[in-house]
Amino acid sequence: MASYGVALDLGTSGFRSHLIDLDKGGKILSTAVTVRHPLPGANIMDHLHFWMSSGSEVGHKIIMKTIDDVIRLHGPDNVKNIKKVAVCGNPIQLSLFENIEVRDLAFAGENRLKSLGVVRPSRKGHVRNAGDIEMISVNPEAEVIIPPAIRHEIGADALAMIMRSGMLNKKEICMVTDYGTNAEMGLYYDGELYSGSAAAGPAMEGQSIKYGVLASPHAISDVNLTEKKLWENIVLDDKLIPVVASKVDPVTGKEIKVLNYSAKGITGTGVVSSMAMGLNSGLIKLPDIVTPDKKIHLMDGIWFSEKDAQEAGKAMGAIRAGHRTLVHEVGLSDNDVKVMYMAGASGTYVDPIKAQICGMIPRCLDEVYQLGNTSLMTAHELLSDPKMLDRMQSVADSISANHVMFATSKTFEDMYILELAYWTEGMSMDMYNNMLQIHGLAPMPDIKPPAKAVRMVKSDIPEIGKGLFALEEVGMKMYGVFDGCNGCRKCEKECPEKALTVEKLKGYPTITVRSDLCLGTACKACEMNCPFKAYKFTELEVTL
Repeated sequence: MASYGVALDLGTSGFRSHLIDLDKGGKILSTAVTVRHPLPGANIMDHLHFWMSSGSEVGHKIIMKTIDDVIRLHGPDNVKNIKKVAVCGNPIQLSLFENIEVRDLAFAGENRLKSLGVVRPSRKGHVRNAGDIEMISVNPEAEVIIPPAIRHEIGADALAMIMRSGMLNKKEICMVTDYGTNAEMGLYYDGELYSGSAAAGPAMEGQSIKYGVLASPHAISDVNLTEKKLWENIVLDDKLIPVVASKVDPVTGKEIKVLNYSAKGITGTGVVSSMAMGLNSGLIKLPDIVTPDKKIHLMDGIWFSEKDAQEAGKAMGAIRAGHRTLVHEVGLSDNDVKVMYMAGASGTYVDPIKAQICGMIPRCLDEVYQLGNTSLMTAHELLSDPKMLDRMQSVADSISANHVMFATSKTFEDMYILELAYWTEGMSMDMYNNMLQIHGLAPMPDIKPPAKAVRMVKSDIPEIGKGLFALEEVGMKMYGVFDGCNGCRKCEKECPEKALTVEKLKGYPTITVRSDLCLGTACKACEMNCPFKAYKFTELEVTL
């Protein structure tokens, strides 16, 4: 009987997984992904707030149900033969998975944690049984391998990209970033790692964008200018390889098909490319899109709006402010960073020059390396190499790490305010630099394109096996029956994501919310618009 393993990447915007054959050296058999994160919210802090306000019992059920749904996409006959599971992700996602203390990740300051009676859990590498974590379909005795964090703020996903990059062996000053709703970044200098985490928001994963989607087949991942001023639209094929599918006039939307492909949306890298191309061509003059209808047209009727550009700008600004804060805190200049490593889907498909234009990588670099999904790759290696967990722990123990809390950093605050003014208010670069100098910060250098740019993988998930499956309806439905609710449906009408419905169940008006579509505590339009003040978002349950 075959023995299988499941590698899981628990990302802040969605989950990805491989089914592998443990008897054949870790051969990848198939890949399954979610199209969204299952918890309510637009970013990791929303997820954390939901977890603490609605209760870990509700949150953990949603997480484990989603993981079960993802695993079952690999084939119900395979599930009973799963012997091992390996997970990778940031400290918050792995803590939600294990259902352990998360308040040490939510609140800054030892005095605050002490006043709450918080005891930090160990986040060293370890192995548990599936039954202990309440995994649903996997054999309760199956091993679950959980890799270590470097420190409680610097997780296994950051360790994975650091080890995959090889940056610890570089003599040059290096920077690495895993791009997503929570951009994990590190600066390696003089034998020490300086890390930070910027809540970039969902635009880097194609979310909060009108036609935004996660990186998946038939999503627009890049655009390029042709000699006739048309934009080549590059989409991901069924194996997640970028291919030119169409040429479009970005002003009129007139289209010439290159392949018989239909696009379903635009990824985060497509957003970055559209911004960069728009800025370079003059179609975007921040904060405006200067086309007749204020839109940039892409293939199959998909367009990019001024609102989309503002959402993207907020994310890009957070990333650039994070990078420059690390450089400043270490006492370096922008010109000192020589090598950049880019991880995650947004770090794989985006062109480095476009990334520089949009502030996603430093403006002065010698080399850029695009690594792919290092978190999923590492989860896979944890299954196929018995020594990998010990090796990760050894590296984690050996790194002298310094974490910069952007939430309490005056440097980050000053830089990010100026980034917002630049991207969303149209502040000129000259004024931006003048304001930086007033704050005692270095001005932005001119762009120096990297002499060397290497894409290490063809796609962010280099191997998918014989099938790629996507979970479209993610998470669970949450229910609530409230005294004073008469079923007026005002909450349903005011829900911006169409995540909420009101219907009579068991004779009572019942509110039903899809956890994956809901913006959670960042929105609460439903609760605020209840005319009877009957509805309480935190009292929703996952069972009726």
